[in-house]
Amino acid sequence: MAFIRQRITIVNIRKPAERNVNQELQWLGSSLGLFNIRDKDKSCFRVFIELLKSAKSGASLSSDDIAAKLHLTRGTVIHHINRLIESGLVVHEGNTYYLRADNLRALIDELEKDVKRTWEDLREIAKEIDGQLDNRNI
Repeated sequence: MAFIRQRITIVNIRKPAERNVNQELQWLGSSLGLFNIRDKDKSCFRVFIELLKSAKSGASLSSDDIAAKLHLTRGTVIHHINRLIESGLVVHEGNTYYLRADNLRALIDELEKDVKRTWEDLREIAKEIDGQLDNRNI
């Protein structure tokens, strides 16, 4: 049995007062736990934006493509892509990467489905455990 590991983090952050695309994209990524204060040059944000741009044009990118466009090392790009894959936002196919959906709304909808499936699995297992514990008189 293969296990798929996905880590979805939701951080409740106040929406930006300033209404501009850059601030809202930063908020979205921060709310998903993708961007943190250790990322001084916002390289994860930049990788995410590059993947978003390629999704809008229907393309996928290699880590070398991203590194060249953003003037980052391939290692840095791979590090951030792995976090984006782990969160369920990015798909790796062959030697290329792409966002799981071609727009942000669809991407958030997909994450919501993942969370709902996980909650249902947790609920089912909790019910089974409760039944086993009830039979043991613990």
